[in-house]
Amino acid sequence: MVKVIMGLKGSGKTKRLVELIRVAISEEHGDVVCIEKDKNLTYDIPYQARLIHASDYEIGTFEFMKGFISGLCAGNYDICHIFIDNFHKMFNAGTENQVVEFLGWLSAFAKKESIRFTITMTADPQSAGEEIRKYIIQ
Repeated sequence: MVKVIMGLKGSGKTKRLVELIRVAISEEHGDVVCIEKDKNLTYDIPYQARLIHASDYEIGTFEFMKGFISGLCAGNYDICHIFIDNFHKMFNAGTENQVVEFLGWLSAFAKKESIRFTITMTADPQSAGEEIRKYIIQ
């Protein structure tokens, strides 16, 4: 399952993500991973979650992220939920079609591997296309 928290800058997306991570740690049976661009969440994420700083790995393309996620799951069969903060900031300029394609791949991967994904994106939810809107949670 893939869920997207979308909103404009300052709308509380990251705060909500941190709350969802805390819930996942206490309720889900498995390992929780959070991928963020920089080191902004170091003191907000509970130590039980694996916090990964994408800047340490120079994640810059959708293809790299696919491989990165695949590698995480290949190395740890106990991952149950992966959170990705500031999705758009991790990638060089991407089109909406690239985002839709990535979310489609992620959805298929999530189903195959029985992993949940929650992603934050900075954008106006009203302007998102239907293919992205189907992943948005309120």
